[in-house]
Amino acid sequence: MIRVFKFETEQKIFDIGNVKIGGQPGQLPTVMVGSIFYHGDKIIISEEEGTFDKLTAEHLLRQEAEISEKTGNPRMVDVCAAWPTAIIKFIDFVSEKIDGPFLVDGTTAAVRVAAAKHVSEVGLSDRAVFNSISPEVKPEELEAIKDAKITASILLTYNSRNMTIAGKLSTLRDSPERKGLINVALGAGVEKMLVDTTVLDIPDPGPVAKACYTVKRDFGLPSGAGVHNAVDRWVSRKKQDPLSYRINNAVAHVTPIVMGANFLLYGPLKRAAEIYPACGLADAYVSYSMRQEYGIRPLTNNHPVFKIFI
Repeated sequence: MIRVFKFETEQKIFDIGNVKIGGQPGQLPTVMVGSIFYHGDKIIISEEEGTFDKLTAEHLLRQEAEISEKTGNPRMVDVCAAWPTAIIKFIDFVSEKIDGPFLVDGTTAAVRVAAAKHVSEVGLSDRAVFNSISPEVKPEELEAIKDAKITASILLTYNSRNMTIAGKLSTLRDSPERKGLINVALGAGVEKMLVDTTVLDIPDPGPVAKACYTVKRDFGLPSGAGVHNAVDRWVSRKKQDPLSYRINNAVAHVTPIVMGANFLLYGPLKRAAEIYPACGLADAYVSYSMRQEYGIRPLTNNHPVFKIFI
C-alpha cells in the first residue's frame, strides 16, 4: 500500500471553469496541463502572426479530451505564445474547441498583459488561469489581472538566490524585502492560487515533489509543477530507447502525485497518450490507500480509481 498523507491544514478546493482542483490526496484526480503553440511546436506556421495548422491543433485537443475521459483526469490547456497578436488568436481557437479552463502563458509580460485584456473583452475571465505570478511579476501584469477580473493564477515559486525547497516556499511568504506571492496575488484579485514548485534542474522531480507536499501542509493550496522541464533537460534521454524514455518520464511525473500534487504541466499535448495512464494509475493507488487508511473517498465518480481497473 502506498504511504500517503492526510494533511491537518484545511485543503482548498477551487473550481476553475468547471474543473475542481485541490483537496486531500485521494479526493480529486490530478489535473493534467498540456501545452500547445509553444516555441518550436510544429503546428505553428508563423509565431508572430499566430497562424497555424488548425486541423492538427484540433486533432491534438480532441485526442487529449478522449484520453482525459478514459482515465478520469481533468485537463487544462496551456496556451503559449511569444507575440500579443498570436496569443489572442490562439486563445480564441482553444476556447472554442474545449469547454474547460486554459492557461494564458506568454513568454513576456507584454504578451501576458495582452492575453489578460483579451479574455476580459470576450468574456473568458472565469475560464482563464494566468501563468504566472512570480517574484519577477511586472506591475502592469498585476494591474491587467485585476482589471480583467481573472481570479485564478499559477504562483511560480522561483527563487534565484535560494533554489532549495525552503527557498522556493519563502517566495510565498512576506519578508522585510518584499511581499510574498500569496499577498501579491490577493492584491490583484486572485482567489484561486495554484502553486508551481518550479523545476530548475534534471533531478528536480524529487525536490519539487517534497515542495508540493510542503505547500499543502503549510498553506493548504493546490500544488504541482512542470515536471516535463526536468525530463526535457536530460540530455542523455536522446540516447535512451523509446520504452526507457517513456518509463523514466512516467516515474518523474508520478513522484509528485504520491507526495500530494494536484496538477502537472506535462509538456506538449502530443504526449498525453503516454503520460495520462501513468498519472491516472498513481491517482488510483493513492485514492485506494487513502480510503483504507483514513476513510477518505473520492469526491467524483469520474475518479481514475473507478476507471483504470475496468
